[in-house]
Amino acid sequence: MPLHDALHAVRAHADEFIAFRRDIHRHPELPFEEHRTSALVAERLESWGYRVERGLGGTGLVAQLRRGEGTRRLGLRADMDALPVLEETGLPYASCRHGVMHACGHDGHTAMLMCAAKALAASDDWSGTLNLIFQPAEEFGTCHSGAVRMLEDGLFDKYPCDAIFAMHNMPGHPQGQLLFRDGAMMASSDKVRIVLHGRGGHGGVPHKAADPVVAAASLVMALQTVVSRNVDPQQTAVVTVGVLQAGHANNVIPQSAELELSVRTLDSAVRKRLKQRIVNLAHAHAQSFELTAEVDYQRGYAVLVNTGPETELARQVGVELVGADKVVAQGPALTGSEDFAFMLERCPGSYLLIGNGDGDSAGACMVHNPGYDFNDDNLAIGAAYWTLLARRFLV
Repeated sequence: MPLHDALHAVRAHADEFIAFRRDIHRHPELPFEEHRTSALVAERLESWGYRVERGLGGTGLVAQLRRGEGTRRLGLRADMDALPVLEETGLPYASCRHGVMHACGHDGHTAMLMCAAKALAASDDWSGTLNLIFQPAEEFGTCHSGAVRMLEDGLFDKYPCDAIFAMHNMPGHPQGQLLFRDGAMMASSDKVRIVLHGRGGHGGVPHKAADPVVAAASLVMALQTVVSRNVDPQQTAVVTVGVLQAGHANNVIPQSAELELSVRTLDSAVRKRLKQRIVNLAHAHAQSFELTAEVDYQRGYAVLVNTGPETELARQVGVELVGADKVVAQGPALTGSEDFAFMLERCPGSYLLIGNGDGDSAGACMVHNPGYDFNDDNLAIGAAYWTLLARRFLV
């Protein structure tokens, strides 16, 4: 299929799906609450001839379309949920829900895949099975996220795929640039809660107490050595203490102090080692201050690992679509996390990025920021990418 035909097929509908995207943006829905969004998506897909199963993973859905005698099965995934952020863009289509906004561009991801879905439904130059996965609750942040719920509901049992792909916008990169990476692309993400239990007392006689505040402060510093002294410098790992809470009065030594950590890495063996060191360090540190430690270590998203052959195909389609000068063939790994990783543990595939804008452009505002907005100039490019990838895979 000539490149200009792929672009033409989606550009003919670009305005329709920009309006669709902005409608979703104006009516954002939090994880597992995407009822309106899911219904809008399902109704349109059904009108184009897709067989749609609703309610997969709670508020998710899968739309399937078959053409010809081809036996290959392709999965394309878009996320639909918003974030608990108060929007400050001032846009005419800004969120009408106080404290909820599409601050990560999932409205754009949904619209890109919908635009491609319409173009593919109107063509017969591909052969095989197309499975479009509209996922809820990517932002849920735990191992009970939307991807996991869809898998538990039999996603790949009902809709087996030979390969699966997903795309995310990326502020800080030129608009329309496509970024790929073989292997580990996004980090695992674990949450750790540590409570140091001491013995409270009067601030004027600290020797009669067992001070968890001093122990917590010391533990924060000790945790900084976990990566620098236990992880190969060639590896990537992050341990961040994001919460430290203790006490309510300046003259009272509290009974306990609480820390919350974010632990990220790009390697499963390193992930295991970090857990071992953090748990041991917390207990040993507490003991050294004559305290006790309670450690709750919660596994979150897995390391997202792209498979080689699928990433090479994705890369080739990117070069064909936008040209080699707008493709980053092997981009850097990221310490953000994505629950698409769980789908990739079950099926070969690849996760790619599309630049949302850099420099002073509007699209350069970072995700999860009150001023963020998806760059509508990417809608046609992203939709054309999915259309072209489907036609290259389903032959």
